[in-house]
Formats: sequence, C-alpha cells, structure tokens
Amino acid sequence: MDTILKTYNLTRYFKNFTAVDNLNMTIEKGDIYGFLGENGAGKTTTIRMIMQLVKPSSGEIELFSQKSANSRYLLQKIGSIIEYPGFYPNLTAGENLEIHRRMMGIQGKNCIDEALKLVDIRDVKNKKVKEFSLGMKQRLGIARALLHHPEFLILDEPTNGLDPTGIKEIRELILELCHKQNITFLISSHILSEIQLMATKIGIIHRGSLLEEISYDELQKRNRHYINIKVNDDKKASFVLEEKLNIHDYIIWEKNNLRVYEKLQEISNINRILVSNNLSVEEICLKIDSLEDHFLRLTGGK
Repeated sequence: MDTILKTYNLTRYFKNFTAVDNLNMTIEKGDIYGFLGENGAGKTTTIRMIMQLVKPSSGEIELFSQKSANSRYLLQKIGSIIEYPGFYPNLTAGENLEIHRRMMGIQGKNCIDEALKLVDIRDVKNKKVKEFSLGMKQRLGIARALLHHPEFLILDEPTNGLDPTGIKEIRELILELCHKQNITFLISSHILSEIQLMATKIGIIHRGSLLEEISYDELQKRNRHYINIKVNDDKKASFVLEEKLNIHDYIIWEKNNLRVYEKLQEISNINRILVSNNLSVEEICLKIDSLEDHFLRLTGGK
C-alpha cells in the first residue's frame, strides 16, 4: 500500500515546553486518519509542521514516500484547513475562490465550479460569504482546499462549532470524497464520537506524545464487552459483586454506575443477587466499550 505520510521522531519545542515529542505516525493511501487528542495535546502543531508552517525542532517528515524538506511539489498534492477557514465576508463564494486560485497559480477557472460541486454548494457561488452559515463556510473551506485536486486533505477540527446537522453533513462529505474521489484524510479532532463514525485508522496524542496508532477494525476487536449496571449505592454493589458473586473484574465508571467485565452470561443471576441484597437496580444490560472509553482509559482521563 502507498504511504502518504510518515513521520520519524517528529519533535517541536517552544522554549521550555515540548508541544510534540518524538511522534511517529503513518498514513496510507485511502485512510481516513482520526488524529485524536484533547485541546492543547499537540494536534495543530503537528499539522503545522507537516504543512511546513512550523519548523520541527528535530525529526523528519516523509510525504508520498519522499522527504518533504521544502518541497513545493509535494505540498501541491496536499489541501488543508488549519483551524478556522477565513474568507472575505463581503465577497461571494466564487470571488473568494478566484482570489485563492490566482494566489496559488492554479490554471483554469473550471476548478472553482468543480470544487463547489464536490462540496454541494455550487448554487451559492454568487452569494456573499457573510450570509453563509458556519456549516456552509466549512464546506467552502473544503472547496478551497480542493481547488488544485489534492490527493491528501488535512482538516483541523472540521466540525468545531457546528450543530448536529452540520456535523453530519461534513461527515458525509468526507466519506464521499474519500470513497468517490480517492482522497486520503488526516482529521484532527477532540470529538471522539464523530471520528468513530468515519475513521479507518486512529492516532491518539496526549501531551505531545502519540500513545497509540491503530486501525479502527483492530480497535473494535480489542474493545471489551461488559455488563453496565446502575444502582442506588455503588459501594454496597461493589461489596455484593466481590463477596457474593466472586466478581473482581469491574470498575465504578461514575457514581452508582458500574461496569462488569466477567461472567457476562450470568446477567440474570447478577441482577437477582443485587436485588436480593436490597439494592435498587435501575439498569442492567450488556454493552461494548466505545472509542471514548478506550481514549479515556489510555490517557488516564475521567
């Protein structure tokens, strides 16, 4: 499989602060790579280094199987939206894209209509950007990033601030561009539930370090089933699980909410024993760990 991006011990210091620490990541052609981390984890700094907007303190970046050192040719194969896409509000969508086309030296005006069609906003080409919703501005930002027909698209928090409808629309657009236009994606986000719906590969960064890089299929295989139990007294429930049922592989996930990872076939018996020990069982059901569960377990979050 063709490698789109590979980093080798990529590191960036700011005075006494290490923003990115010996990061090694690999993105293959066709991936939708979910780059996950809390705000301030190092996602945007990593993207800025990939785009040569910030110089690494040490380490190397390889793009399309070539070292990227100041290669304009390689960067021409990449489109990006870093942080919030800015536009001239009193100009139309088409006028904004035309300015970008000329600045980038992209030949032919047809690319504007093609990009607007790809993101499904061609009918607002002559509408001023100040009249756009946030979701439409995000689509326009993606259209701008697509003008030069890139093979690799980098999106930094593309659903930030969007309502549920806007988030769904951007997700569907990303999936369509990947599957129909063969575009590879690197998407940074702290919204785990959204990445879970589209990523083929996950990289989790925490305090500048890449804790894990794993395919989503492998992650699903690794995630554990458990019995989710909501009771009125988690301390008493813990005592009953250990002393009456000999269950020790469990956690108190939050107040009065427990997750039991063993004896999954005995859910009826567990319920009966809890109730017989004067516990009020509000909920008991079989579930599976989510990406959020995995992320919090890996980063030590609550």
